[in-house]
Amino acid sequence: MSEVIIERLLEQRDFYLNTLKHLEFQLVIDPTQKEIEDNKKLQETTLDQLKKVQQEIAFLSEKES
Repeated sequence: MSEVIIERLLEQRDFYLNTLKHLEFQLVIDPTQKEIEDNKKLQETTLDQLKKVQQEIAFLSEKES
């Protein structure tokens, strides 16, 4: 059962990593100051979510071992 949960968490992790890559790319396209600020806030939120997912993956992986 936890294998399925870990699989879904890995998918979430990949989504957050892809989101971060996309946000970084948006900064290359001559953004306004407001867009830069919004982007940075989104990056921080995404990183927080990514950390939570990675902690959960680590916890469940350790629990299975």
